[in-house]
Amino acid sequence: MTDTNNKQQDPLGPIQSLIQQGEIPQAHEAITALPDDVRLSKMGMYMSAVCLRRLHEFARAERTLHELTESHPSFGRAFQELGHLYRDSGAVYEALNAYGTACRLNPALKASWQGQYQLLQQINQPERLAQVEQRLSGLDGMPPELIASMDLLYEGLLVKAERLCRAYLQKNPKSIEGMRILAEVAVKTGVLEDAEFLLESAVTFDPDHRQARIDYIQTLSKRQRFQHAAGEARTLLQKYPENPQLQSLFAIQSMQLGDYETALDMLDKVLAAVPDDPATHVSRGHALKTGGNSEEAIASYRAALSARPSYCDAWYSLSNLKTYRFSDRELDDMQALDEAQYLGGQDRVYLQFAMGKAFEDRKDYERSFQHYARGNEIKRAQLQYRREGSTRECEEQIEACKAARFEHKTGCDAPDPIFILGLPRAGSTLLEQILSSHSQVDGTLELPNILSLSGRLRRLGQRKGNQPYPFNLADLSSDQLRSMGEEYINDTRVHRQGAPFFIDKMPNNFRHIGLIKLILPNAKIIDARRAPMSCCFSGFKQLFAEGQMFSYSQQDIAQYYRDYVRLMAHWDTVMPGQVLRVQHEDVVADLETEVHRMLDYCGLPFEEACLEFHKTERNVRTPSSEQVRQPIFSDALEQWKNYEPWLTPLKEALGPKLLADPRTSDI
Repeated sequence: MTDTNNKQQDPLGPIQSLIQQGEIPQAHEAITALPDDVRLSKMGMYMSAVCLRRLHEFARAERTLHELTESHPSFGRAFQELGHLYRDSGAVYEALNAYGTACRLNPALKASWQGQYQLLQQINQPERLAQVEQRLSGLDGMPPELIASMDLLYEGLLVKAERLCRAYLQKNPKSIEGMRILAEVAVKTGVLEDAEFLLESAVTFDPDHRQARIDYIQTLSKRQRFQHAAGEARTLLQKYPENPQLQSLFAIQSMQLGDYETALDMLDKVLAAVPDDPATHVSRGHALKTGGNSEEAIASYRAALSARPSYCDAWYSLSNLKTYRFSDRELDDMQALDEAQYLGGQDRVYLQFAMGKAFEDRKDYERSFQHYARGNEIKRAQLQYRREGSTRECEEQIEACKAARFEHKTGCDAPDPIFILGLPRAGSTLLEQILSSHSQVDGTLELPNILSLSGRLRRLGQRKGNQPYPFNLADLSSDQLRSMGEEYINDTRVHRQGAPFFIDKMPNNFRHIGLIKLILPNAKIIDARRAPMSCCFSGFKQLFAEGQMFSYSQQDIAQYYRDYVRLMAHWDTVMPGQVLRVQHEDVVADLETEVHRMLDYCGLPFEEACLEFHKTERNVRTPSSEQVRQPIFSDALEQWKNYEPWLTPLKEALGPKLLADPRTSDI
């Protein structure tokens, strides 16, 4: 009875058994007899393609895989099957590209590594062959339970991956590979502190495990513990000074510390050893762009494409310069690449956003929107974002943070921080550039420290007997609040250059203004606000490096904007006058008035340099880095209107009140 029920629940199970037994004609016949919803499901199409290939119906198999990779561009096994298809039909380079995509999407696909290895032996690519051989050796030495856990992890089944990996670690508590997999699960679910603890334990157990140390450094960097990460990278490089991978790792950590001279020197060493490595050319371009050297950055991005035309990070990096315009030949190359079946996952996302920008510059807004929408669709499918969760968090802040909590000043009395917050693409980088042009203000980064403190309080609230965050703010003593404020000041000192004030530009800090004012009551807070349609559409057509998971759907970004407006209205009510709202449109219309408003609010004397902010030389790491090195321009204020025919979902989700009065707080 149980077996019958299982078959009813999984109609593809018996077909999978037929394929494994080599009964391909019977399996294919069974697939064609399935209901459409099952036959056209992800696994139904995958099994159909397997059968068609093994029946040597290559054209039909290719069409099926094309449909499958279009609808599921992050499905590693689909690209593995495409590699098998190209291999069987004698298309060696196409097979290698498909296998490469499969391995990037899911490194646990041993058959794809083996497929690459066999084909690379036929052509002269010794460096790539050695890399593949190393990955195969690693998989060969890994227990089956961990390979299965890796497979689940990279197919997006995080709960199952974690459960299987934890079961293995209970029996093998010092397994380095198990710790690495569990740490990657933690990274993908955003629990970076757990990932750091696991990897710190791993390198303690086995200090010579190079990949565990690399994972540890990368996790430290994700937590923006840049000095620690750079120190670890330097130590590892000293042990293997000629290793290009570790040279590149140290270069990236040096960039995070703002040491671009060291980073560029190290990247040049990598390119001397591996001149055709596209990732290094792109990293070099990022370093040059951040320092304001756009022409050399463009040359580096183009060098990456010369080395590998399908390296889509380079196409996107060119588009993300904002001031760059693709030539007709470059657009033709991207369109040809868009037709390549082997392209998948993040490469496909990069390419869609780059093509969206290329068609936007040509004023072909319909085709531009099609590519932006496709890029967002693929990216959103990779994430686990639910807008209901964000709305609930805002409601909890409103419920927990009443006016009485802020009547008496507690915490650390340091006046140093100026928080610029709001939504991304709302003009916060411009405000930072203006204020950091003042002699008494340091510009820094989008610092993670407040988010880290809130995360600590959230985990504290999950313990038995404790109130959840943010309700547990009421349980913190004055000493605890003061200690947290002092911790913030001390931990952010590494990013400062010696000025008495500094800027923290993490936009999502608007969700934690209650925490900020309790631990740092004298901190200044500037709300960078932009009209809803302009702000939301600008976010929708921007591919963010990390975070901002709400930005990949018109409905999601609209709801996030509404939550933001409602929460900021609450902060105005419970702590009147504590937050300065600066409307982006006002800055564009009357820069001098808004500069005086901000300086007066921060208690700073006027300096002419704030009006000539575009002349200030400093490293800018956000997507707006090119714009803030130019005088104020108004072209972008109404860009969304070019796309208005396709933005009905955004308008409807924002609602009539916000659209009628973009400055309203009553929604």
